[in-house]
Amino acid sequence: MANVSSSNGLEKRPKLRFPGFDEPWRCSALSKLFDYERPDKYIVSSENYTSDGTIPVLTANQSFILGYTNETDGIYKKGEVIVFDDFTCDMKYANFPFKVKSSAIKLLTTRDSMPVYFGYNLLRHINYKPIGHARHWISVLQSYMTSIPSLSEQQKISIFLKLVDQRIDFQAKYIDALKKYKRGLSDELFGKKETTEEWTTVPFSEAFELLQNNTFSRDEMSSESGIAYNIHYGDVLIKYGVVVDLSKSNVPYIRSDVSLSKFAQSSYLRNGDIVIADTAEDYTVGKAVEIVGVADTKALSGLHTIPCRPKISFAPMYLGYFINSKRFRTQILPLVQGTKVSSISKSEIQKTSIAFPSFEVQSQIASMLYALDHRIDICQACVQGLVRTKEALLQQLFI
Repeated sequence: MANVSSSNGLEKRPKLRFPGFDEPWRCSALSKLFDYERPDKYIVSSENYTSDGTIPVLTANQSFILGYTNETDGIYKKGEVIVFDDFTCDMKYANFPFKVKSSAIKLLTTRDSMPVYFGYNLLRHINYKPIGHARHWISVLQSYMTSIPSLSEQQKISIFLKLVDQRIDFQAKYIDALKKYKRGLSDELFGKKETTEEWTTVPFSEAFELLQNNTFSRDEMSSESGIAYNIHYGDVLIKYGVVVDLSKSNVPYIRSDVSLSKFAQSSYLRNGDIVIADTAEDYTVGKAVEIVGVADTKALSGLHTIPCRPKISFAPMYLGYFINSKRFRTQILPLVQGTKVSSISKSEIQKTSIAFPSFEVQSQIASMLYALDHRIDICQACVQGLVRTKEALLQQLFI
């Protein structure tokens, strides 16, 4: 690709172009490039879509998928762009089948604009040029001005961006496969029966002592500096994996103006301590993290958490993986209380038991599962990088 500066005159050129293309783009209102209509019928659910087709579908969450419509349904056909003007659309990126609600608007592209190119061009306008409430932006788009190249350059841009999307889709599917493999491996590794001689099972109260947690709100935390790290239950449920390395993770601080005088020295978290989320809006309640990388730092367990300190010597990270395993979670679920909000109390969680093999086997289990987690993290970072690359390309390849 060659970098080409945009002209200040009537000739319009993008900042980034493929070799062999130098002619200026022509300017046009989007209304000149498409006709639009609301379909008489709507797809409630369909299995007639595949990810290797040619219909760009824009969703209200500002991403679109390339799908193929089975023409026998008489609703959508090749060469059409389907747009949603309602944030309630039930669609998952690159996952078929899906639902299309009555907010769908079908855009019929002209012979001067390729469907795939048109979808990417429209996506760029939505992503980088806010145009009002979702229910109204279709009418605004009609008068929106854009520039388009020749059909051959449109094809080149479309093919390239499709390859980026396909790579993102491949990586996402690979991550899903790794997670599925990890779940199966975890079930196998922790699936030994409690009567197995190589494994020991002890009551929760014999494995842990409970520590003091705090009830500080998010308003009492800072992302920049403070007197101690704070492990909040919301972060345990969503942000953190099985292990929280305080020397590397982006953990919020308790603000310097908050008093910690009531907390004994033993309340501060140490390497190997477990923090369990005791509240959630679903059955993720009971998710836990193991603390590592404490060194000279201070950290407390926060709101709606149950901090636990092992009484027995366990291999690093073993407890984090065991407490999040199916074997332990099947013990927790019958003890969960609540309807709208699920919770588990300190007294209830002590009705569970902890199972473990020899220290050497614990280390092997933790190492295998941690290696998989590390691989998943690398792949997720790759996807994030590809998404950022695509966002940059949408800005550079179009005018």
